[in-house]
Amino acid sequence: MTQTRQAIASARRLVVKVGSSALTTAGSGLDVARLDALVDAIAARVARGTQIVLVSSGAIGAGLAPLSLAKRPRDLASQQAAASVGQLALAHAYAESFGRYSLTVGQVLLTNDDVVRRAHYRNAQRTFSRLLALGAVPVVNENDTVATEEIRFGDNDRLAALVAHLIGADALVLLSDVDGLYDGDPRSGATRRIAEVRDESDVDGISVGMSSSGLGTGGMVSKLAAARTAAAAGIPVLLAAAANAEGALAEAGVGTAFAAAGTRLSARRFWLGYAADASGRLRLDDGAVTAVARRRRSLLAAGITGVDGDFHAGDVVDLVDARDRAVARGVVAFDSGELPELIGRSSHELPAEQRREVVHADDLVPLRR
Repeated sequence: MTQTRQAIASARRLVVKVGSSALTTAGSGLDVARLDALVDAIAARVARGTQIVLVSSGAIGAGLAPLSLAKRPRDLASQQAAASVGQLALAHAYAESFGRYSLTVGQVLLTNDDVVRRAHYRNAQRTFSRLLALGAVPVVNENDTVATEEIRFGDNDRLAALVAHLIGADALVLLSDVDGLYDGDPRSGATRRIAEVRDESDVDGISVGMSSSGLGTGGMVSKLAAARTAAAAGIPVLLAAAANAEGALAEAGVGTAFAAAGTRLSARRFWLGYAADASGRLRLDDGAVTAVARRRRSLLAAGITGVDGDFHAGDVVDLVDARDRAVARGVVAFDSGELPELIGRSSHELPAEQRREVVHADDLVPLRR
């Protein structure tokens, strides 16, 4: 077994994410047998002394049958109505299932806003910490009843990566209807499963698509993005099929494992790089790209070639290279309206009050490419 899989198998604090397609069916709604099998695997891991936070999709899917909806609706109001009904069914099913093992569950409804706004971040952190200390299993879902963008784009995979960092998890397990990452569409029959992703080069050129179940909205694209986010922040990840939950949570010998980066990002750097939404972009020349992305130096006006977006000093912006690839993120020290007259100019050419870094190194995070 590789070091990455050993780290996942021995993790003392673990986030497990399960997708809609693994828990629900379009015709019958919530599949209690599948849910019980997942809980069996989680309870066995808890019995070994692991603290687990479960990030669960499925609220909208669970609400379809009770509302006599044949398939996931497209309009937002109907999605929210289904989530409202389904969330109760999902929470009740988890409480009943975990109750078989005398485990108490606590429902935590979040939107991405709750973990990307730093003021809310600490409050969520305290809630999780207390629930785990009391021996409960927090069950997390997006607050789909009131969320808008989250329902349309399906961010529970990303949310799981954010929660993993927020609670200081030792590993993240993503469970879906696919048994790992393939080098092409697994339905074609001419592809191979990638056992381990050690660095970005292992996934270069891989084409992944959306889920075909019609219930989930994330698909492999969001799972791969979430795995890369968590791994880049220092958290090992296992991507596996929900049907293999027992093996995934026991010895981690199934699916695709993503090795963690060497060092874990601080809460501030993780928020800056992966949680916060960018308000604009600064285009950099090659020299500035090398300085900020490889040497983690401050960004000066001389290295900027263009400005995109409307932002204010203190906002988060993406720093992009000549190919429009984001190479770093940082907190900008100028309003977007101030920068056009500064870009490309050396510090000694600027007025004294403007001779400061556009993005200071302490407020900058290089992104994995």
